[in-house]
Amino acid sequence: MANDRVTVGLIQSRASLDPHRNLTATARRIRLAAAGGARIVCVQELFRSRYFPRTEDTEAFALAEPIPGPTTECFSPLARELEVVIVASVFEARAPGVYHNTALVIDADGEILGRYRKMHVPDDPGFYEKFYFTPGDLGFRTFRTRHAQVAVLICWDQWFPEAARLAALGGAEILFYPTAIGWGAGETAAARRAQLEAWELVQRSHAVTNGVYVAAVNRVGREDDVTFWGRSFVTDPSGRVLARAGKTRPETLLAGCDLGAIAEARHNWPFLRDRRIDAYQGLTRRMLDDVPD
Repeated sequence: MANDRVTVGLIQSRASLDPHRNLTATARRIRLAAAGGARIVCVQELFRSRYFPRTEDTEAFALAEPIPGPTTECFSPLARELEVVIVASVFEARAPGVYHNTALVIDADGEILGRYRKMHVPDDPGFYEKFYFTPGDLGFRTFRTRHAQVAVLICWDQWFPEAARLAALGGAEILFYPTAIGWGAGETAAARRAQLEAWELVQRSHAVTNGVYVAAVNRVGREDDVTFWGRSFVTDPSGRVLARAGKTRPETLLAGCDLGAIAEARHNWPFLRDRRIDAYQGLTRRMLDDVPD
């Protein structure tokens, strides 16, 4: 385990149409987070652009970048200078016609520890991600950084307990969820409230049932007919929210995490001990209606 106490920083931003401007503005915010004590800093999903999967448009592939590329050329030296871990979201250009929604983990020495490619890719009105992103093929990975063991899951991944569980079983102490989620035009106040509560509730439940910290960072601002709701937050292994951003403005959210609380939580709620690993074979099936009694 790394040092028992670590401060995480979440960069909740409003994106402009200029990728370079978004990159440099985010780098400045990372500096501010580090100055405030953050040792691990995570940016929102697809932070270098507005959320382009609102529509299906082949011109948006021009936003993709290789790895290494502009993001790593900016963030790797920054991580080394500040001695912080950076979790960076990248629209990865893997090969012509093959693109991924990817998160990089850059260690505090500036080295790229590895990448996570988004496993659960949505295809819904206003979230046409399957048009752009090939589903991830690296599995659910955990990275041992200088300051903690972390896993990264991206947006739609946050709704799946299997993803959080596998990350925790891999040794993750903190689950980071770079996110781009918001309300569509015309939704009622009651519907908006229900969506926001469900989004936070499901992630807090991952913290509880796995005995880990969870850090979710969302964007803010209106883009076309979607209003991104912000509300980035960090929760401890008991599901208690340690820090929460607002809904309407960019914020640099800081939260201190006592990694020793993970063992305490798991001693009191031994969910990992009591798992019936001999009885979960059905989880690898789409449904159980084809299983005989």
